[in-house]
Amino acid sequence: MRPVTLPAPGRGQDLQVRVTAPTTGSGMPVVVLSHGATLTMDDYAPLAAHWAAHGFIVVQPTHLDSLGLAPDDPRTPRVWRIRTDDLTGVLDHLDTIEAEVPGLVGRIDHDRVAVAGHSWGAQSASTLVGARVVDADGTPGESMADPRVRAAVLLCLPGTGGDDLSPPAAQHFPFMSPDFSELKAPSLIVAGDRDQSPLTVRGPDWFTDGYRLSPGATDLLTLFGAEHGLGGIQGSNDTRTTDENPERVALVQQATLAYLRTSLGLDAQAWPAAREALTAAAEPLGRIDSK
Repeated sequence: MRPVTLPAPGRGQDLQVRVTAPTTGSGMPVVVLSHGATLTMDDYAPLAAHWAAHGFIVVQPTHLDSLGLAPDDPRTPRVWRIRTDDLTGVLDHLDTIEAEVPGLVGRIDHDRVAVAGHSWGAQSASTLVGARVVDADGTPGESMADPRVRAAVLLCLPGTGGDDLSPPAAQHFPFMSPDFSELKAPSLIVAGDRDQSPLTVRGPDWFTDGYRLSPGATDLLTLFGAEHGLGGIQGSNDTRTTDENPERVALVQQATLAYLRTSLGLDAQAWPAAREALTAAAEPLGRIDSK
């Protein structure tokens, strides 16, 4: 169902979300999915549908940066922070979502909540599990961690800032300077080994910093041959995928579902079984590192 409109005082515009949920079942966990730059709540539909088909309620907000904010809009310098507010706003209004979506009343498990995101959306989602943005003086900023969030799936999570940023990124995206030391909730990092970003002077390993530097990122799924679209996880609405690969997209769907099921306490064997299956494959599409 879309759009479901949620109040967002101080944002300048109400928050609109897309909700994908199974037609039957109860006690369903929630995943709040944050989109990448210029995308909307209508992207990543195949991923959202896969999770929903296996018992999850997926809520996708459209962030302000996709609504054509002018450079001189007073909200523009804070749009990264407003993204986090969008995600916490969804959690604040789960009761509204439950009431607005036909047939959803009484079916949400409010104690099993995860966040997910791709690219800029991964950075936004990571703040709810403890990542902080480093201030101009080099100190980590305020914590925006939300105790309601029990796990995260972070796809193409941008790495550290400072000297690792390209000059354009340092100029236009000063908030892209994370500190991962307090990211403590169980998190899966997914990265492509050919994801060469114009945002960094480093190579694809930049997208693995969240795994290396945070205590909560328990696992890293590295996809062989994958670029920033990870095979096309954004779906058919986004034509920028440069590494189209349905098998890779299917692996992302299956692996993230398994991680969510285990990290939220639904099936202790789902993630171990997914790791074992990937390791045993004759021609694996990636590898999983764990700590």
